[in-house]
Amino acid sequence: MATSVTTPPSLSFFSSSVFFTSSQRQNLKPLVAFKPNSLKTPTARPLAISSELTTLPILSFTGEKIGETYLDVKAAPPETARAVVHRGIITDLQNKRRGTASTLTRAEVRGGGRKPYPQKKTGRARQGSTRTPLRPGGGVVFGPKPRDWSIKINKKEKRLAISTAVASAAVNTIVVEDFGDKFEKPKTKDFIEALKRWGIDPKQKSMFLVMELSENVVLSSRNIGTLKMLTPRTLNLFDILNADKLVLTQDAVDYLNGRYGVDFEAEDEEGDEEEAGGGEVELVEEGVAADENPAPAE
Repeated sequence: MATSVTTPPSLSFFSSSVFFTSSQRQNLKPLVAFKPNSLKTPTARPLAISSELTTLPILSFTGEKIGETYLDVKAAPPETARAVVHRGIITDLQNKRRGTASTLTRAEVRGGGRKPYPQKKTGRARQGSTRTPLRPGGGVVFGPKPRDWSIKINKKEKRLAISTAVASAAVNTIVVEDFGDKFEKPKTKDFIEALKRWGIDPKQKSMFLVMELSENVVLSSRNIGTLKMLTPRTLNLFDILNADKLVLTQDAVDYLNGRYGVDFEAEDEEGDEEEAGGGEVELVEEGVAADENPAPAE
């Protein structure tokens, strides 16, 4: 008994809607509902900048834990943190370039005005000057010339890059008590012993941030090649990223919370509003004084 096998319909050129009747074409439904971006309702994005609160231990000069403090600075979201910090570090490194490199072209090199040998009948390649870039002592092709390498970055973006780097290094950060008066005389050996008491390997890169530097501390630490002693004036993004350990004093923590915290911009905005309000009052008072003493009519 023969059985009939039905094959599934396959898509072909004749299955196009061109060959459908008008009633069949009305019953067709689009496979994908297309909607242009201009007609889509925009969704509200949350605030990108967040605050990172980290608890840090406070160590005494002898290495004992005497308390805890917190570090509360702004940090960029993970999606953009890498780009913000990268832009900040590139700006710092590029702005350090002096841009004084300069080379001489074949027109600026001394000599080479005489043709070295006749044009023809020598069997050699023709040469018009001994200062061609193909000869030793000749000019340089496309060499560097003095230029300005500096680039601009917004203040808020630069501040956000530093605060993001500090927040990311919080896991390797410790707080020590003020040790400016602990060194009676300059001695590198005493400073290395203090590093070991704080759990810092002298061979690892470490960065200290203190508000004030005493002379004995500077002289005791300057011979340690892996250590950077910074103040708020010299704080920079490269040393933060380059260090394996960050060491802060309690005053430095308060400075970071105040300078790179969430409330820093709010205080600036309030100050700007007060200044603007004061200016309006002065203008009103000047106007009143002008009305009281009108100018004589001509």
